[in-house]
Amino acid sequence: MLKDLIQWYLASLDAGGYPLIALLMAIESSVVPLPSELVIPPAAHLAHATGRFSLVGVGLAGAIGSWVGASVMYWVSRLAGRPFVMRFGKYAFITPEKVVGAERWAAQFGAWGVFVARMLPVVRHLIGIPAGIVRMNFKIYSLYTLIGSALWCGVLCWLGVTMGQDEQLLEGNAKRIGVWLGGIVVALFLIYYFFVHRYMKAGATKTEAPPA
Repeated sequence: MLKDLIQWYLASLDAGGYPLIALLMAIESSVVPLPSELVIPPAAHLAHATGRFSLVGVGLAGAIGSWVGASVMYWVSRLAGRPFVMRFGKYAFITPEKVVGAERWAAQFGAWGVFVARMLPVVRHLIGIPAGIVRMNFKIYSLYTLIGSALWCGVLCWLGVTMGQDEQLLEGNAKRIGVWLGGIVVALFLIYYFFVHRYMKAGATKTEAPPA
């Protein structure tokens, strides 16, 4: 079943090309829980194995799509304001706790936090909220978003090519799939815990939220 799903996705990529990659990454950078780890690696594998795309093109499409989605988050937050996001964000899977956590992250790292956030789970799609609320310069926000997204897509392209060279994985070997998935999940969990969780939870015992 998993093998069939992968084949279906690869066929969709073959038909949709770069625009589909960009669209999926734009969705990933908004409020929809669509992991980039499931979008870029298969496209990179297809590029490496068939020459249908270039790895540079996959990375650029992913980075541009990420910027589009992140820009939407930025402008919605900037135009709507913090009270609106805090009140209605929960309907888009953005709880007040996540907003406050993202604000802590932004306060801790500033503009560089946008760059780093593009390569980290959870905070990746939230960083546009505090950036928009505090009206960070959009050009600076865009620059750091594009650079961080391009670097992250490059890492995912490498992962896709490496996985594509595993014949047992491509043949749908359940044990091999489990090893890869387990390794990726553990790596993402460790990255999240050590580089995201501790900072987003810092000061969580304080009852007062940052001013609007």
